[in-house]
Amino acid sequence: MGLALAAGAVTAQEGSVSPGSEPVPSLVAQALAYEHGEGVPKDQIRAARLYCEAARNGEAEAQFNLGWMYANGRGVARDDGIAASLLGLAAEQGHTAARKALQFVDDERRRLPDCMLPDEPIISDMPQAQGVDPFSDLPPNKQKIAELVTRLAPAYAVAPRLALAVITVESNFDPNARSPRDARGLMQLIPDTASRFRVKNAFDIRDNVRGGLAYLRWLLSYYRGEVALAAAAYNAGEGVVDRYRGVPPYPETRSYVQRVLALFGKEHHPYDAELAAPPPFVAPR
Repeated sequence: MGLALAAGAVTAQEGSVSPGSEPVPSLVAQALAYEHGEGVPKDQIRAARLYCEAARNGEAEAQFNLGWMYANGRGVARDDGIAASLLGLAAEQGHTAARKALQFVDDERRRLPDCMLPDEPIISDMPQAQGVDPFSDLPPNKQKIAELVTRLAPAYAVAPRLALAVITVESNFDPNARSPRDARGLMQLIPDTASRFRVKNAFDIRDNVRGGLAYLRWLLSYYRGEVALAAAAYNAGEGVVDRYRGVPPYPETRSYVQRVLALFGKEHHPYDAELAAPPPFVAPR
């Protein structure tokens, strides 16, 4: 879940190259060149477009640089609200300069530039066959976990199939799974989420499942039963989803959401409206 880039000077990130060919500068490196006229004619409008494309892909340096352009009206119309939103995204990824820059702009994070808004809502292109249960023929070790999930899920008002879809995509039923970002166990709970939902041992199967179900129940309430938004927040965090006002354009998150939707087979899920007030961009159903 999530994305992280270190702060610091922009450097050209070279893509894969064939022998004898020239390396292709990253979008951030190209944007930096156009912003300052380094080796190319200075073109801040083009720089902003390139930064925005990279920022959509989750690059913190691009989010920071584009936010600074909005804060100073360089190549784009000055807009402190957009600047704060962009700088906030970068800061959430650990970008030190973005955190400092937020002190100098109005930190009312109203919206992102149009070029960063999500494309069409994600609809799975792999619809579940009518009446087919994708979890009906699991091997014994996975079946034992599925049976536990099926017993526990009703207490959290979460459809067992949705929980199993998340488990499949998160860990493929490996209770000892641990990600580079320290997400742990079957439902890949990061320490903050585990603490938030009172999980003592994220590698304990029952404890992990209970915490994951509690988080899913809360996300479904917060996003008013919109499975795509709940899944996106489970992967990237609700703060990122709220900033983008929908599923963020990160390839990892959009793929994650598609897989969960395909396995669950439904776009909406019942929810308890009393658990959480929805964000402003989510209309009550």
